[in-house]
Amino acid sequence: MSTETNPTPAASGIDGKTIAIISYLTWIGWIIAFVLYNSNKSKLAAYHLRQTLALMILSILVYIVQIMLIFIPFLGWAVAILLWIGLVVLWVLGLVAAFNGEEKPIPVIGPMAQNTFSGIK
Repeated sequence: MSTETNPTPAASGIDGKTIAIISYLTWIGWIIAFVLYNSNKSKLAAYHLRQTLALMILSILVYIVQIMLIFIPFLGWAVAILLWIGLVVLWVLGLVAAFNGEEKPIPVIGPMAQNTFSGIK
């Protein structure tokens, strides 16, 4: 008759770091991470949910700019490609921070994301 305790971190069994990582995996991943976050509140998860939301909104804006630039031969295409490369670099930096369990802001949009989406607590 052993009285062992089960050291599960939360009812869902998913910690904040995992939720933060899932949030970087497309819109569907962000929605799944947000649902998981509601059952297991974590400061790290909230931080990355805010950053990822800003990153996804930025990707929509880059897509709109790309549509406008595509009609400018060569120069417009080059700018559009550079914007997408920059977006991928920001995404990788955020994902690496999530893997490391750090609350490290994404350059340029990180601090703005934390202020704008402060409702995700």
